[in-house]
Amino acid sequence: MEPIRTIRSKTVVLPFDDIDTDQIIPARFLTTTTKDGLGQHLFSNWRYADDGTPRPDFALNRPEAKGATILVAGRNFGCGSSREHAPWALVDYGFRAVISSEFADIFRNNALKNGLVPVTVDDETHRWLLEHEGAEVTVDLESTTVELPTGRRVQFPIERFSRYCLMNGLDQLGFLLEQEDAIAEYERRHVA
Repeated sequence: MEPIRTIRSKTVVLPFDDIDTDQIIPARFLTTTTKDGLGQHLFSNWRYADDGTPRPDFALNRPEAKGATILVAGRNFGCGSSREHAPWALVDYGFRAVISSEFADIFRNNALKNGLVPVTVDDETHRWLLEHEGAEVTVDLESTTVELPTGRRVQFPIERFSRYCLMNGLDQLGFLLEQEDAIAEYERRHVA
């Protein structure tokens, strides 16, 4: 994973509540065990018509969405089944953070383990972001703040371990491997 400290980007807004993991990445694309290429299927049922052509009115298909790495979504983002493919698809597409007023617990945990920052903000901030699509926003993991273009800074919660791993580009296995010398030293001292 790439280390994440600061994400500066314009936003793409999907203002719908209860976006579930099957809407994020439909089940028909879950036959792969690799993360590569899942971004092309992100929100597939919404992004593409039945004949496979992009729907010009869908947020990700609009020209102004190109290059955005922050998605603003409605309340209860990532509900439904516990598929890890959902954050895989979001990251493969290019998103590094999703901002909402509420995330499904399993989605939040899967996101944190896969290099995607789930940013929970208060209702007032959330409403502002939903109403200002394309706003330049900064997500700062070091200070755990979101900065709006108005200059307003809002704290967001994130557990210490997940924050450490994201900032250092580590998944859980990478963290354990980073501790290899300390583990070996502990075992050496406690063998006797």
